[in-house]
Amino acid sequence: MTSPADLEKKFWKALKSDMTLMLGVDGLEDGHTRPMTAQLEHEERGPIWFFTSVDNGLVRQLDAPRRAVAAFAAKGHSLFASIGGQLVVDTDRAVVERLWNPFVAAWYEGKDDPRLALLRLDPDQGEVWLNENNLLAGVKMLMGIDPKKDYQDKVAKVDLG
Repeated sequence: MTSPADLEKKFWKALKSDMTLMLGVDGLEDGHTRPMTAQLEHEERGPIWFFTSVDNGLVRQLDAPRRAVAAFAAKGHSLFASIGGQLVVDTDRAVVERLWNPFVAAWYEGKDDPRLALLRLDPDQGEVWLNENNLLAGVKMLMGIDPKKDYQDKVAKVDLG
């Protein structure tokens, strides 16, 4: 049996590995989201950080914290998540120092690049779907077996805050 806490742990582990979220601001741009690379400082808790550019549409819309929506799909589609929380432009130089890495450096002229912006998502809720048995479900359907029982404990609302 999979508990909500287990699903939450699996989410954080998958996000740390796969790192891409589709991120948008609730109520703006007709729900438009964009792929953003997530940076985590902790194994199983936010905030979730994003290095971006000052001309990114998200940055231009965030003159104050706003409600954000994010969607996540793990590689291989073994886990999916929908996340909500507060998104804000953050200028914490210590965070830039801690999270700076060669992949981020490839996009900027150094840590003091005037185009560099940092976004902080403080997730407070989410829903996680575990899809580890998707191949097995297909086989069961072909054999006339109802696969729904396998998924009853594979989805949960989780407190990410």
